[in-house]
Amino acid sequence: MLGLSAFLFADFSRSGGVVTDSATSLQWQDDYSDNGGSIKTTSWTTAIDYCEALSLGGHTDWRLPNKNELLSIVDYGTYNPAISPIFQNTSSNFYWSSTTNANYASDAWVVFFYTGYTGDSAKADTLYVRCVR
Repeated sequence: MLGLSAFLFADFSRSGGVVTDSATSLQWQDDYSDNGGSIKTTSWTTAIDYCEALSLGGHTDWRLPNKNELLSIVDYGTYNPAISPIFQNTSSNFYWSSTTNANYASDAWVVFFYTGYTGDSAKADTLYVRCVR
């Protein structure tokens, strides 16, 4: 399982509102000052647009993570939330991935950060967003 194996080797560091994973070289949004300090919640299409327009940490190349990328930051050794405590802004809730469900094009894959469970949700639903670069 990519999510578990990637987390076993994860070495997170934090600079301002950006968390870097040295195992994957991905940088994660953990600052929502652009949204009044609240974690962004929106539909799937708007989540994609939000990430593409995000300017954070001197970077403007943010995007919505795919399912495997989002699973790479799940910590199955903890729950509520199932993520490293270096992430200061996490809701134990469902977060969008950019991955469309191949069997239901109106749905996208999501990760439930209460336990790390993955499932799918209708793209019109309002869920949480964490951008990556």
